Amino acid sequence: MRISQHVKSTLLFPLFVAAAFVLVACEERAESPTEESREHLDAMSREHADDTTEASAAVSDPVRPVHGEMMPYAEVDGQLAHGYLAMPEDVADPLPAIIMIHEWWGLNDNIKAAANQLAGEGYIVLAVDLFGGNVAQSPQEAREQMMRVLENPESGNENIRQAYEFLKSSALAPSRVGAIGWCFGGGWSLNTAMLLPDNIDAVVIYYGQVTDNQDRLSPVRAPILGHFGEKDTGIPLESVEAFKAALESLNKEHDIEIYPGVGHAFANPTGRNYDEPAATKSWNKTVAFLEAHLKSK
Repeated sequence: MRISQHVKSTLLFPLFVAAAFVLVACEERAESPTEESREHLDAMSREHADDTTEASAAVSDPVRPVHGEMMPYAEVDGQLAHGYLAMPEDVADPLPAIIMIHEWWGLNDNIKAAANQLAGEGYIVLAVDLFGGNVAQSPQEAREQMMRVLENPESGNENIRQAYEFLKSSALAPSRVGAIGWCFGGGWSLNTAMLLPDNIDAVVIYYGQVTDNQDRLSPVRAPILGHFGEKDTGIPLESVEAFKAALESLNKEHDIEIYPGVGHAFANPTGRNYDEPAATKSWNKTVAFLEAHLKSK
C-alpha cells in the first residue's frame, strides 16, 4: 500500500517527540533588567500601542504543502515548553533547520503562519515559545511577558539551547541550523548566534534590539542579515549603525538593510506600520539569504 506524502510527514513527527531533552547546567545568575532594556520595553509599548493580534490573511500560503503541529521541545524551570514544528509534507531526508522566535505578542497564529511559509521553502522550522504558552491579547500583556524574560534571561537562553539540541538529536538531524526572529524575537535571533556561536549558520534579524559590544559579537561565526526601518523609534537608527560598524570592525559577514520611510514592525501584517513593499522585499531577501547559507554550501 502506498503511503501518502502527508502521512509520511505526520509519521516523522513522533521522531521529534522522541528526541532526548538535553539539560544544560545554569551557570549564570539572572540579572535585573538594565535601564537600556527598560527604555527599549517602553519604546515597544509605544510602537505597538494600536496593533492587533488577529491572524492576518496577508501572510502568503507556503509555496509547497507543509505539515505543522505543536509539540514539546524543552523543559525549562521545571515546565515543558511547547513550540510549533513545521516541515514540508514530502520531507524524506534531512533538511536545514531554523529556530524561529516570536514577536513580543508570543507564539501566535501569525508566527505559525510564518513558520509554515518558511517550511514551504524547504526547511524544518521550530517556532519556539519564550513566554511559557502565554499569547498576549493586549500591549500591556505583551509588556509583562517581555519583562519576565528580561528579568530572567537565563531561562530564555536555556530554552534556545534545548531547541537547538531538540533539532540536532532528531532522526532528521539537520547539518545546518539558522535563526530568525521579529521584534523581541529579532533581538533573540542575534542572542541565539551569540549563545551558540559554533552551531548557528545563518541569522536573520527583523527590527530587533542589537548591540555594538564587540566582545559579545566577536564569537559569532554566522553571516547576519538585518532588516530595519528608517523611522523605527523603538530600534533607533543610531543603534543599527553602531551595530553595523561593529560588525565591519570585526570583519563579520553581514548585510544590514535599512528600509526608507518605514517604522518598526513594517513586516507585521497586523500592525499599523505594515508596509507591503518593504515586507515583500525583506522576505525575498530572507529566502535568498537562507538559501545561500543553509543549503548551498
